[in-house]
This record gives sequence, structure tokens and C-alpha cells, in this order.
Amino acid sequence: MLQYSKIYSKAHPDVFLKVVPGHFVTPNAHINYYIDMTTMKSRLSEAQNCAGALAQAYAGSTVVDTIVCMDGTQVIGAFLAQDLTRAGVLSMNQHKTIYVCSPEYDLSGQMIFRENITMMVKNKNVLILLASTTTGTSVAKAIESIQYYGGKVTGISAIFSVISKIYGIPVHALFTKADIPDYENWKSDHCELCEKGVPVTAIANGFGYSQLK
Repeated sequence: MLQYSKIYSKAHPDVFLKVVPGHFVTPNAHINYYIDMTTMKSRLSEAQNCAGALAQAYAGSTVVDTIVCMDGTQVIGAFLAQDLTRAGVLSMNQHKTIYVCSPEYDLSGQMIFRENITMMVKNKNVLILLASTTTGTSVAKAIESIQYYGGKVTGISAIFSVISKIYGIPVHALFTKADIPDYENWKSDHCELCEKGVPVTAIANGFGYSQLK
């Protein structure tokens, strides 16, 4: 198992990241830190604290009909929907409540919504929730997919993000590169760690990591 250290949020002391240095390969990049959000996404108290912190980025005038949860953030998404409702965030849904759903992916990695889920996206104001974004590629695909299904992206929330804006939409993140100053990412064909001969520590994605022997 990898050995972690904790980084606490300056603005929200009850929210923290578990990080470990190394050489990690993700679907879109090579990175020098793995950020483990397993307990944040699955432990009740941590998910609730995270959602409460994320909710503060949205004013009462923001309209959110649906939260699309990526990277296994469904538990956080449920708490976020609850906190946004309590904060007075508007929903145009008939029952005046926020939908929380997760996308499916086809073999090419394209986000899709089945017919029973489409009604949660079409003509809805959608908030995208994800664990982390390094290059913005996955989020850009998500925005394009939601627009294809007739939805309007009104916000992007992430626990950790290297980028601050995608397609002109601000990314509200609890942690940024400023919290991990030496965090770096490279394209797979131009990775400095690979060029230096540093072996890959693990293969990682939004679900976790597989350590190489």
C-alpha cells in the first residue's frame, strides 16, 4: 500500500486530502502525485464536510436542477444537493428538488445517458461534480455530452483542480495547485519522469489505483 500524507484546506479545516508522491499514469496524463479521495467519497462525515464546503461557492440566485456526479462522488453529490437546497439555491424541477445522477461511458470513453436518465439532463441546469481534474479533458467531454442531451451546465465543482476555468465556466475547487505547489502533470508522450527513467508507481483513474510490482 502507498504511504499517504494529509493536506488540510486552509478555508475549511475539517476537509483534507490524502496525497502520495510518485509516478502515476492516468487516462489523460502522467502525474507526480496521487490524490486519494476514497474516504472522502464514501465516509459519511468526510463526504458531508466536503459537500458543505463546496456548497458555499454558490449564491442563492444560482439555479441547479441536476447534479451529475463523476469519479464516484455520488455520496458527496447527495449531501451537496441537500446543502444547496437549504441555502436557497433554486430548482426549476416540478417537485422543486435536485436530481443526483451518474453518467455511463461507452467503449470510447464518451459519456452517455440512458433514456430513463435523459429527463434529468434535458432542459435542466446541470452542476458537474467531480473528484479532480488535471487537464480538463474529461470535464470538457462531460460539458459537450450534457449539451448534446439538451442540458445547460451552470457550474463545475471539484475537490481538486489544476485548472480554474473550462469553456468559460469557472471550476470551484476546494484544493488547487497552490495547495500542492510541486504537483505536475505531463502528456504521456512528453513525461519528464519517463524521460528521467523514473519507473511508474501505479496506474490511476477516478476509481483508484493499481500499483505496479
